[in-house]
Amino acid sequence: MEHAKRALVSLTLVAATLVAAAGLAGATPQAFRGDPALRPAVTGIPRLPIRLPAHSSHGKIKHVVIIMQENRSFDDLFQGYPGANTQSYGYDSNGNKVNLQPVPLEGSYDLEHDINSYMTDCNGSGSIPGTNCAMNGFNNESTGCGGCTDPQYGYVPASETTTYFNMAGQYVLADNMFTSHIDDSFISHQYIISAQANHSAYFPSGSWGCQGGGYDVIYTLNQNRSFGATQPMCWDVTTLADELESAHKTWRFYASSINGDGGIWSAYQNIHHIYYSKYWQKDVVSPQKRILTDVANGTLANVTWVTPTCATSDHAGCGSNEGPAWVASVVDAIGTSKFWDSTAIFVFWDEWGGWYDHVAPPYVDYDGLGFRVPMLIISPYAKQNYVSHVQYEHGSMLRFAEDEFGLGQMAPADTRANSPAADAFDFTQKPRPFSSFTSPQMHKHFLDEPEDHRVPDAE
Repeated sequence: MEHAKRALVSLTLVAATLVAAAGLAGATPQAFRGDPALRPAVTGIPRLPIRLPAHSSHGKIKHVVIIMQENRSFDDLFQGYPGANTQSYGYDSNGNKVNLQPVPLEGSYDLEHDINSYMTDCNGSGSIPGTNCAMNGFNNESTGCGGCTDPQYGYVPASETTTYFNMAGQYVLADNMFTSHIDDSFISHQYIISAQANHSAYFPSGSWGCQGGGYDVIYTLNQNRSFGATQPMCWDVTTLADELESAHKTWRFYASSINGDGGIWSAYQNIHHIYYSKYWQKDVVSPQKRILTDVANGTLANVTWVTPTCATSDHAGCGSNEGPAWVASVVDAIGTSKFWDSTAIFVFWDEWGGWYDHVAPPYVDYDGLGFRVPMLIISPYAKQNYVSHVQYEHGSMLRFAEDEFGLGQMAPADTRANSPAADAFDFTQKPRPFSSFTSPQMHKHFLDEPEDHRVPDAE
């Protein structure tokens, strides 16, 4: 797996580089350590108190679906969307104005997009690294495009974003959505299930979870954004699944099999009390295309996460432009089902992927906020053709579900986050009928596709 090889080579170097560049004193990263004895003991699902919702649909929403796509900044994917805050140019670290150039989804090269790249792109001036971002260091970020001119300054051409634009035109596009973290996809996928990543940073040394048997580790991140000691993968933190189980609500996480797509993008594999329990077999569902047949057969959990394959992810370097059609197929499966009138769907991109964006992220804590990414909000109660300028983050989707089902908060990200309920929805309106975004032929195409085993180079 290319991502694991890269992590093993560079994990021992990145912390010292980052701390030195920031001029900070921090713990020197320890050598890799992994000991199965350090792995937490198997525990049951924690039982948490139930609370009344602060703001909700008053029972109209019974299903929350989170569709996770990969690695696109807002300026890159929704360039020129009417009413949204986009910019068709940027600046490099030499003060040169750089016009964004069209780069298709199936483009062959990838960009660096880890915590080190965040610091480079941000080119901040604050006393804490990665704050007061000038947003002009993207030209110094590593890329997989040898000989290209300013490959980081790109946007997806309109011919490939039509489906996403159509969804935004029918429902809600959030243009002030940031990642809750300043790091890569592993961290992002932990945040979307638990509103935190256990103070971890950068790439795991090997596997993305418990399948490493306790020998894989990851760096920790200190409050001053320097790297601390490593800690074993496979940890126990409270997740939204735990909250839902406590409230006797259902959940499902659709992802590639543990070896599919290189064993990435399946967040619950790193949660010890899920991976070593009945929930792993029952509620973590592979392959992800089963969401299409499950919904058709009358099954949709109260909260559902849907992850892509490499080919359907929008991730640069995967050599495919099937992401919009995949998202449309999942949305259509729900929109044409009996669940439509009781569902809220959130489509978001887990981090910026190295692509230029002109909006500097606000500083809220040691790990956030990260760069701006798109979010679509689709529901029969969502406002029509509406651009929400409210500040959102990963925790916003979790907060929406928590408020809807009367659950508490798990971490700072979902505690501070604005729920989209107040601005993006109108629960006084009758549920709007659904209009399809794809064709039965494309739906069948995804049902017939074999599991994808390509792995993005820069994950």
